[in-house]
Amino acid sequence: MSQGSNFVDYVKICCRSGHGGAGSSHLHRDKFTAKGGPDGGDGGRGGHVIVKGNAQLWTLLHLKYRKHVIAGDGESGGSSLKSGKTGRDEILEVPLGTIAKNSETGETIFEITTDGETRILTDGGRGGLGNWHFKTPTLQTPRFAQPGEDGKEEWNVLELKILADVGLVGFPNAGKSTLLSVVSAAKPEIADYAFTTIVPNLGIVAYRGGKSFVMADIPGIIEGASQGKGLGFRFLRHIERNSVLLFMVPADTNRTIKEEYEILLHELREYNPEMLDKPRVLAVTKSDMLDDELQAEMKKELPTDVPSIFISSVAQKNIDELKDLLWREINSGS
Repeated sequence: MSQGSNFVDYVKICCRSGHGGAGSSHLHRDKFTAKGGPDGGDGGRGGHVIVKGNAQLWTLLHLKYRKHVIAGDGESGGSSLKSGKTGRDEILEVPLGTIAKNSETGETIFEITTDGETRILTDGGRGGLGNWHFKTPTLQTPRFAQPGEDGKEEWNVLELKILADVGLVGFPNAGKSTLLSVVSAAKPEIADYAFTTIVPNLGIVAYRGGKSFVMADIPGIIEGASQGKGLGFRFLRHIERNSVLLFMVPADTNRTIKEEYEILLHELREYNPEMLDKPRVLAVTKSDMLDDELQAEMKKELPTDVPSIFISSVAQKNIDELKDLLWREINSGS
């Protein structure tokens, strides 16, 4: 279970932005000027709490134990129209596909999808205006200035939805981790018990001509996952951000291939009907145990509305053909 300690896809943090600095109410005086008028500068803005996309990250692990994020306060304005220093911003780097939500309302604030993208999660208080802003022909020496605006304190949630070209969808022990280990350099845990994979795994699949695409192994779905059974819908959200869904059904399933495929479709439909609009491919795994005659019989019973292929990760059967099929589907909409 050690793999679970390295993958964190949900954190709740308290964000406190900085207070704005007060404006100055200074009146200019020097040895040559007895009454120089107002020259108080503006206060500095309080620091923001900012979220920044980083393509080199794939988990929120580095934020797991950082419960409080506090930005710096802005400094007060000074004489001679000197503005106060802006408060220190706090920047939280996150993987692409991270969604920021308000923890109380559940409202989505924004989503980070590109490397280097920055969004303000909690904005700092505005700095107060100095007294020189308030001079008028009838009030030539205002002796007041604005105080700085208070910063904000709020609890927010950062939730990761993995961005990948291909998402593997299937029941436990359908061969998803084995396929990922064969077509990429990823090394997911593989065993013969249900829920071997308890966190998503990503792998980069090399393709012809130096091309590549990203494949995500999503932890196994079971009947009722959309209602919270098994690992529940905790990882169903990771399927939402994949361009193509590769449904994997083992040849030795107790049901028919079509029945198992329909159950998987039903769970996705119950969770989010929009996921069924994505391109789909059906792979019948562990097909090295089938002879030609049995495979021909099973092929007649496959669903007709989805491209299908018989593969074996262990025997390397039709793996290149599967890559070709996935590549066509990935680029079919571009």
